[in-house]
Amino acid sequence: MSKELSYTIEEVSQLLKVSKLTIYDLVKKGELPVFRVGRQMRMDAKDLDNYIQGHKSTSSPAPIIEKQQVQSKESHHLVISGQDMVLDILGQYIERDSSYKTLRSNTGSLNGLISMYNGEADIASVHMFDGDTGEYNLPYIKKILVGYPYMLINLVSRKAGFYVQKGNPLHLANWSDLNQDMTIINRERGSGARILLDEQLRIHQISARHLKGYEKEETNHLSVASAVSAGLADVGVGIEKAAKIVGVDFVPLITERYDLVILKTPKNEQLLQIMKGILTSTSFQSEINSLGDYDTSKTGSVICETF
Repeated sequence: MSKELSYTIEEVSQLLKVSKLTIYDLVKKGELPVFRVGRQMRMDAKDLDNYIQGHKSTSSPAPIIEKQQVQSKESHHLVISGQDMVLDILGQYIERDSSYKTLRSNTGSLNGLISMYNGEADIASVHMFDGDTGEYNLPYIKKILVGYPYMLINLVSRKAGFYVQKGNPLHLANWSDLNQDMTIINRERGSGARILLDEQLRIHQISARHLKGYEKEETNHLSVASAVSAGLADVGVGIEKAAKIVGVDFVPLITERYDLVILKTPKNEQLLQIMKGILTSTSFQSEINSLGDYDTSKTGSVICETF
């Protein structure tokens, strides 16, 4: 296992063949040391090896606690999937107003929703555009969370579009302007930005194979914006806030609804009430508005509730 210098949480969970929630719990307890690169947690290969060696036994194995045991013993831990800084603020409010402790999983919208289906996320943040209906999120949620009652609550609305170099030298203004004469920087599969791009390419009948750089992926908005700013690509797709943080020009193309999904289970009854209270509170919305580039006019609105 020491061939790699370090691993992500997802890679560790795959190596040990347990859920990411189990790994997050071990990190929280201090049994697995991690370090951060930006918002991503990573683990040294030697620390993982030390953990494995320390839990080997010739009699009854000292087990890694499985997901169901972790959830029953540490039910106050919440895993929130997504990357936006607004989720950091949300986590702080949850911890302030309740006994819950929040853990962040920096996975994209689709992967976060699948994690929720598999019992590995408690709150999934989603911004997935459906080109056939022009709607955000619900078309995907209805197909993935089959058999689960859920509540979809708006977190914020925000602008999405192109990151372009200073002065927009290629004069990009619409999705149809994408062509083979420019280089694009992409997001990873399952992210909301990747879904938005792929749906727009389908709608405008643009072949992804003909876009230079389409296979080059970054795992967050800031990295995509930075690649454009550094001249490594002509264009990338992401949100307005990241463009302003990096200092790259931005071409707004769509207002996307950034929502939260929570399963309606007996265990989550209290969480749902806490979430509604936080999202509709003046203090939370004021703090989000102070960041700029977010619209809170629908924050706390229940978009859909199934029974």
